[in-house]
Amino acid sequence: MRTAGRPTLDAASRRSACGGVRSNGDRALTETRFGLPLQRHIYERGGAPAAKPASEPRMKFSPGYLSRDEQSSLLEALRAALVEAPLFTPTMPRTGKPFSVRMTNFGPLGWLSDQEGGYRYQATHPTTGRPWPAMPDILLRVWNEIGGYPAPPEACLVNWYEPTARMGLHQDRDEQDLAAPVVSLSLGDTALFRIGGAKRTDPTRSFRLCSGDAMALAAESRLSFHGVDRIYPGTSTLLASGGRINLTLRRVTKP
Repeated sequence: MRTAGRPTLDAASRRSACGGVRSNGDRALTETRFGLPLQRHIYERGGAPAAKPASEPRMKFSPGYLSRDEQSSLLEALRAALVEAPLFTPTMPRTGKPFSVRMTNFGPLGWLSDQEGGYRYQATHPTTGRPWPAMPDILLRVWNEIGGYPAPPEACLVNWYEPTARMGLHQDRDEQDLAAPVVSLSLGDTALFRIGGAKRTDPTRSFRLCSGDAMALAAESRLSFHGVDRIYPGTSTLLASGGRINLTLRRVTKP
């Protein structure tokens, strides 16, 4: 596991800081969640996977996937993209209530939400009217290695969480191609991530996502309800002002 960019922790401290799973009764991490196997891929320094991600239908979790240098490079690409596509605040379709996160997008398509048009993908920024910036090469590599899907991603949603922001339980189902995975990367402060099943009433589990961690929801887990319960301020030095950035890669149309 890569630890560059974070203070050196022993195994027990690392599990407490980032790998702990919480549920009713605080059970330990198991290899299945709600009947869905959990793949944990460990990546060595330099980007070489210790074991190639399998294409089995399961949620994939790759802690420490991006090194500190890779995280910094991706952050610089994001800062450059914000000049073309600044962060905006989406609103709920019916109520117009603003989200607690701000967002932007990479790629041919971008996801957004507002009171007038609801949840949707479109090819242009809602404020500037310009096309979204192209995806950096590192994101395409992540899609291939973690997602393992033959068609390329068409959208990368970038969410910026302030220290007090959170994301309620939801499904990612605005895409035509639900056979494609949703691949996620975390940058900055640690988040407490919650995931359940395909029904909102299914039991949930929570675990921590740290800066550099990668994850994919695929097959049975593709439509699992998930969200972010909280952000742990001061757990990363990547972002000078704190907070968390989450990037999610999606295939929108069918190949």
